[in-house]
Amino acid sequence: MSRAVIYDTFGGPEVLDLREVPEPHVGSGKVRVRVAVVGLNPMDWVLSSVPEVAQQFGISLPSGFATDFAGTVDEVGEGVSGFAVGDRVYGAVTGRAAADFVVVDPAGADTLQHTPAEISDEVAATLAVAGMTASAALAAAGVKAGDTVLIGGAAGGVGVFAAQLAKLAGARVIGTASEGTFDFLRRFGVDPVTYGPGLKDRVGAIAPEGISAAADLFGTEAAEAALALGVPANRISTIAAPNPPEGVQATGGVNAHPEDLKRITDVIVAGDLTVPIAATFPIEQIRDAVQLQSGRGVHGKIVVTL
Repeated sequence: MSRAVIYDTFGGPEVLDLREVPEPHVGSGKVRVRVAVVGLNPMDWVLSSVPEVAQQFGISLPSGFATDFAGTVDEVGEGVSGFAVGDRVYGAVTGRAAADFVVVDPAGADTLQHTPAEISDEVAATLAVAGMTASAALAAAGVKAGDTVLIGGAAGGVGVFAAQLAKLAGARVIGTASEGTFDFLRRFGVDPVTYGPGLKDRVGAIAPEGISAAADLFGTEAAEAALALGVPANRISTIAAPNPPEGVQATGGVNAHPEDLKRITDVIVAGDLTVPIAATFPIEQIRDAVQLQSGRGVHGKIVVTL
């Protein structure tokens, strides 16, 4: 037997249970990973609490939980190439990462990458969803050197990637956040601005020359402010926004380029991108971890250890 986080009904963190389940094993073309760390994302608790969204991702009850993981390969099925027992890996398996073992289809819909020796499992477990989503959001907005880009939700799990990647691309970054995160964002060269009513005027005050692009990683407030400031809709992106403004580029990690993860790990290894770990919880405290993740005040990523 092994352990996995399971929920039988949709709801808040209280529906998540750590249970004993039969130990999974590989079939042809599959790889089993002994999970060491799970990285949480806002989409994880959305999937476990909103049935309509879960259905869009093919999730039915009972279901496992979480997507991002890092660990070590401990079984390899027939026909698999590129992975061997003992390899350190990270990746994404929608709705089942929070478990002692995950069986991964590296040639299918799952994501599986080798973990560079210089990167810890804690950091590797944060990369697949947040890194790919940040890359996709910036690409959809066409962020490039010389831009002044507004990033909505800059202190969150995706925001810390997007802000740093935009800076590395040569853009000036203005990031929406709560005042308590301003010093945190300034560490990454971000000019912080409070979210909420009046955002357009506050952005205009700190960027009188205007902004040229925007990536909204939390709803549509930053996207709407960018439109009001004259940014063309095709240079504004949103992620997981239910009703983005007309013409704005709705995107997500699935739209990222396959090489983006390699580019992200390269800049982490080079010391040019930092992944801040906001909190670490043992798997037995998964409900507490998700409760914290579901708030807006998190600075960086939350990880869960097994």
